[in-house]
Parts: sequence; C-alpha cells; structure tokens
Amino acid sequence: MSSKPRKRSRSTAEDKRADCPFEVAIIPTPTVRDEKDAKAVKRRKSEGGGGGVEDRKPFFQISPFEAAGKFRARESMDIHYRVEPRKRWMEMTKYNSFVLNGNKYLSDGFIFVANDEAIERQKSGKFSKHQVGPGDFWVARILEIRAADEHHVYARVFWMYSPDELPAATMSGKKTAAGRQSYHGMNELIASNHMDIINVVSVVQPANVNQWIEADDEEIQDALYWRQAFECQTSQLSSIDLVCRCQMPANPDKTLVGCTNSDCGKWMHLECLSDDLLERVFNQLGTDRPHIPEPSAVKTEEEHAVKRESPQAPLSPPRGEDEQPRATIAVHGDANTETPIKQSDEDTPKPAQPTPLAPQMSLPERPMKGLARKKSAKGRGSAVKPWLGLFDAELRMNDGPMVWKVKDLRQSVTGGSSTWTESAFCLLCNHKID
Repeated sequence: MSSKPRKRSRSTAEDKRADCPFEVAIIPTPTVRDEKDAKAVKRRKSEGGGGGVEDRKPFFQISPFEAAGKFRARESMDIHYRVEPRKRWMEMTKYNSFVLNGNKYLSDGFIFVANDEAIERQKSGKFSKHQVGPGDFWVARILEIRAADEHHVYARVFWMYSPDELPAATMSGKKTAAGRQSYHGMNELIASNHMDIINVVSVVQPANVNQWIEADDEEIQDALYWRQAFECQTSQLSSIDLVCRCQMPANPDKTLVGCTNSDCGKWMHLECLSDDLLERVFNQLGTDRPHIPEPSAVKTEEEHAVKRESPQAPLSPPRGEDEQPRATIAVHGDANTETPIKQSDEDTPKPAQPTPLAPQMSLPERPMKGLARKKSAKGRGSAVKPWLGLFDAELRMNDGPMVWKVKDLRQSVTGGSSTWTESAFCLLCNHKID
C-alpha cells in the first residue's frame, strides 16, 4: 500500500508551462519479512536466468533535514519511495547542477518554484523579483537532478511547507496543530519529507533558507528559516522548545525576556509578563479606584516635622509634665518604624530594614508557581482580559533596572497618578528582574 500526498497539484496552466511525466509514491518502510521475500525472489530469478526484481525494489531517501525536536511515531524522516515510469527515470543522466536563466542550481540547494498564482502575477506584470517571500512561491529543496537532454531536465525535491499549508490532521505531540500557530514567525517554513518531481523550468530563482536552532539565543533570523519538520506519512510535527510559565513555544518575531536569577535563567514571553502585571494592577484598582502613589520616606519625615508643635521640642516629653503625651513618631532608619516605604520608586534609595512592611498601595502577590502554571495551561487563549482599555504597560529595559511604566487609561477616574512604575518579576521564580 502506498501513500501519495499531493500538496503541489499540477493545474492545466502549469502542465502546459512545465510538463512533468513522472510521479512519486511514498511507500511504508519495508519490514524484515518483506526484505527476506525480496531476496528470495531475486535468488529465484537469478537461478532461472530471469530478471526484473530490481524494477520492483523501492528507492530509499535519507532526509537532509535533522530537526532538533523528535517525532512521536518515527525516529527520522527517511523514506522509501517509487518513481513511475521507473525505467524512463533511471535511463536519464544524473547531474549535480543545472543552469537556468543565468542562475546555477545545485543538488541539495533550496529553490522558489512557481505556482498558479505566481504564474498569473507574472503574466499580469504585478510581480517583482526583488520582493520574494514564502507566500509568493512554493519553496523546495533539491534532492536529485536528472535530464534526458537540455530540454528535459527534472528535479526530485522535498517540499517546504508554509505554516498556513499544514493539513487539518496535523498533530504536534498529542495536540492538533493544523495551520499557522501563534508561535510561527512571518518568515518561518516547515521542513517535510513530502517528495515530488518537477520540471526545472518551474524554478524561479534560488532561495536562502536557514535552520534555526533555538538553543542559539544570539542567532537572528532575517531570511527564511525552519525549526520544525513535518513527517507526511504520520502527519506529525517534530517537537519544539517550550518556554515561559504558559509552556508555549517562542515566536522569533516577538520579544522574550530572560530571568536574571542565575538559579533560574528561564525565558518568558513579553505578553505573558505584561498580562501578569496588568492583572495585578486591575485587581488592585479595578475600574474606579485611582492609583495613589505612596510618599517616599523623606517626604513622610518632612510632613511629620511640620506637624510638630515646636521644632525644638524633645522627641519624648519629660515625665511629670502636664503636657499630654504625643503619638509615637516614626524615625527614619529605625527597624521598628511603621512608615510605609515606596518600594517601586526607583529614585528613592531603599532603607536597610530587616522586614519592611508592604506599601499601602502595593500590588497583590502573584499566585504560586504550580497553581499559576495549571491555571494558565487550562485557560490560555480563551481567558478574558478585563484590564484591556483600562490600563497599559510598557517594559523599559535600557535605562537602569528593568521596570514597567504603567499608564492609566480610565477617563472617568479623577485623582491619583496617571502613570507610574512597577518592578518586573520573573513568572517562574518570582525574582526581581534587574
């Protein structure tokens, strides 16, 4: 039994432009019994002076793609396949390269291949060769080049999928992952072992496609790239690195923030950090409470000084005097002071205190790691964000310690501060991010 996925169907227009008489069929990996039967047939044919067993033996292709992740059902993307008509294919000469329109194409190289939409754009003059992307053409990797003459040159290829082209039955681990996912970048492709044979006149120009190894944090992907692979026989995607508290992959087009705690060092999505902060801000202020900044320690001391009846009066009146005792006054620097300190004000030095009390307007504590991860994994993507339109936050990472600049967007709330700063904390270890 053979499986023959036809992702790249040949329309009538394409057949007229680039006729290809060959068909490829991917077959299941032969079992040990199948191999023994084939050897027995070959031995009988040899003893009887006949032949033909080689005409039925499948070809084997070692995949040029080595994905960093793993497949659930298979260990590799190597495949067995057949080509029809086999005799005509094998009679052609094998080449390492071909030249088309002044460009040299090598075996194992990537190419852009014209599809129906590209052909129509070229005919209408709406296409510019200087603006080629994964949505403009199909992308393939050349495996083999054969030719009968200069007018009949063919390439056997593995197709590169756009995330939008992933079939409906595609599985990533135990989950369905059909179509483009939130972690797919604009220039991201999916390597596959979907094989086909094309006429090289369909080739538009060379393509530059790199493999992105996510462990290399410094590698920037400006061109086309791939990190996952699609095994077409099982419709499985290779596994991918998971980051952040939400345990979702990283999108290379979006920002990741790393924890500065050497014992943690985990990466987090900027969106997850922002949602965590804004959720705590909303829980604290709601829809109608203004943000009242906590006064700094210096300002508090000055206010207490103004309230004293006499600046020269002793802090504690002598015993026996008729003067009524005053309320206890907080002294700056005393470990027992009850004067709230503004922990989030980066301009005020933090006094050395063994156990400072929480500021009056401090944000509620973040849930514990295990509970937060369970909640996030259950409701990710469908959770309502009640703070949308009420608060906004921008992470400042360049000037000194990493802080959030929070902006109050509520027009009906009067008083308080419209903007303020909050420290950034790791979602996993709760460490303050420097």
